[in-house]
Amino acid sequence: MKKTLYIDMDGVICDFDSAFGYLDPGVLDRYRGQEDQIPGMFSLMDPIPGAIEAVAELTTLFDTYVLSTVPWANTSGASQKIEWIQCHFGADKDSPLWKRVILSHHKHLNRGDFLIDDRPHRNGAARFAETNIGATTLHFGGLDFPDWAAVLD
Repeated sequence: MKKTLYIDMDGVICDFDSAFGYLDPGVLDRYRGQEDQIPGMFSLMDPIPGAIEAVAELTTLFDTYVLSTVPWANTSGASQKIEWIQCHFGADKDSPLWKRVILSHHKHLNRGDFLIDDRPHRNGAARFAETNIGATTLHFGGLDFPDWAAVLD
């Protein structure tokens, strides 16, 4: 039986800040400090370098799910995140992430062995290892796991 792996989306698989280059400066000014509320924001992000290939490889080794949070006030973010996954990983049954997207503000409620997250103290990520005996949270972008090559190693 494969171990269960959860992977956060923004800042781990997709580059949140990359969307800013696609937005009108007036929109950025209007939403300054609340960029995650910008309509259409989540569909504009570029993949983090190496993420697509690394996630595809990890899906062969683990029972893998995307575990992400959607801003409460940006309800279109949920559909945009799924569309992003479909665009970059495929939308059919052959996709490595076919129907493997979980959206939650409470990541600690999911049962599993590993969580890869760039913000290990938000949305229940800090409690993931506490509520899953023997589980590990990998801080993506941190000292030990600065990029996808380090995660795969």
